Amino acid sequence: METSWKSFGNILKQSKHCNNTVQPVDWIKTKMEMQKMKNGIIPKILFFLLLLGCCVPGITAPVALTAGVLLGVILGNPMPGKTSVWSRTLLQLSVVGLGFGMEMPELLQTGRDAFLYTAISIICTMAAGVILGRLLGVSGRLSTLISFGSAICGGSAIAAMAPVVRADPEETGVALATVFTLNSVALLLFPPLGHILGMGERQFGLWSALAIHDTSSVVGAAAAYGSVALAVGTTVKLTRAIWIMPSALIAAFFTKSGGKVKFPLFILGFIAAALTRTALPQLDLTWRMLNSIARQSLVVTLFMIGAGLTREVLGKTGFKPLAQGVLLWILVSFASAGAILGGWIV
Repeated sequence: METSWKSFGNILKQSKHCNNTVQPVDWIKTKMEMQKMKNGIIPKILFFLLLLGCCVPGITAPVALTAGVLLGVILGNPMPGKTSVWSRTLLQLSVVGLGFGMEMPELLQTGRDAFLYTAISIICTMAAGVILGRLLGVSGRLSTLISFGSAICGGSAIAAMAPVVRADPEETGVALATVFTLNSVALLLFPPLGHILGMGERQFGLWSALAIHDTSSVVGAAAAYGSVALAVGTTVKLTRAIWIMPSALIAAFFTKSGGKVKFPLFILGFIAAALTRTALPQLDLTWRMLNSIARQSLVVTLFMIGAGLTREVLGKTGFKPLAQGVLLWILVSFASAGAILGGWIV
């Protein structure tokens, strides 16, 4: 019996090398490797082609975001780790560049006006988020992350608060996926809604800054509405983002957490850019050019952010966290729109 098995083994070895023919197992492996390579190369080629297309002036933020979302959902993000780093860095540089489109007196006036009602908005949003989380049965830490991200600055706020409340990576991922999904919807939905409501550019800039979570989506939606909306929306949004640090520090104090809270330095860059333009008005052409580059780089940023909205990300968003995020977002959107149109926020 043992001899027969050895003979059978010898026959297999000989047949494998006979006439240099490819055996079925080897052929299947080769085919799978080729298919795997094909599946990896095509999304990358398409990704870079679309990325280059978003660099062309005239391509708007909603178009770029839609292209990114379609790529992410249909083919997946070919480089999720790299695009996450690139989009975060490019967003910060873009925000700094947008500062060259404003002068310091305008920035100070808008920021001073925004300081009070952004504080009120944050407190009300956090309170409403906590109540909704309890009613829906969302876990305490996850509910806090969604509420904090909705109240202040989307992903940046969630990333700052996660170590403070000792959130698990899974909870952080779900909160980010929830807020990120709503940001993508808001960028496409808010500009037409603003026109339907008859909002002027300043009103829409205020509304987008108070009701949309992430800085990139606020700036993208405001840019699609007009230059005045962009200036107001960016300033008010960055004023809102300043509250990340004090809010997280207060939470750290009450939770006795040792987590470190980082101040968003790109806000200082935005102020420095506005200060530079104000101090050197004779270089107005240069400042306009830098501002235009920043606006187009923001379009590229939104494409990369959209590409991150894959089926895997959508799968992480459970019903209860998504319901909390959607209801909170609708509540804040209606309340802020009513306050702006009613003349309470100007």
